[in-house]
Amino acid sequence: MRYYANELGFADEIDLWGIVGLLHDLDFEQFPDKHCIQEQVILRDRGVDERIVHDVASHGYMLTVDIKPEHQMEKVLYAVDELTGLIGAVAIMRPSGSVSDLGLKSVKKKYKTSNFAAGCSREVIERGAEMLGWTLDELIEKTILAMRSCESIYESV
Repeated sequence: MRYYANELGFADEIDLWGIVGLLHDLDFEQFPDKHCIQEQVILRDRGVDERIVHDVASHGYMLTVDIKPEHQMEKVLYAVDELTGLIGAVAIMRPSGSVSDLGLKSVKKKYKTSNFAAGCSREVIERGAEMLGWTLDELIEKTILAMRSCESIYESV
């Protein structure tokens, strides 16, 4: 999310974008059936600003909530949430196990295989690309770059 903030002209909000990216699935493991619903309760109970509550919950649009992504950050989160899972699945199948040498063609090949990373909704990814006014290829390419930008963080954990 920080990568996208910088690339899309929101560098002054880079920390906010990063926080929203970190918080967006905070309720998923404990409350998978109430994902994006329960996180609003959790955040509000802790006095988190309503903008962040909206930003975080909007990635569940048309899945568990009716909170439509409005801000560019929300649209990015909506579009890339499912896509990062699919790209990550493609990457770990590569000899390198990395996105560092992953290209669009490899992701598109697996994207077209509906039983590969079946839990990653292609419909949501495509709707997200449309919200952003990007082609699917643009979204995938940009997301690969975003994931490369923080890959070393995950390797050190």
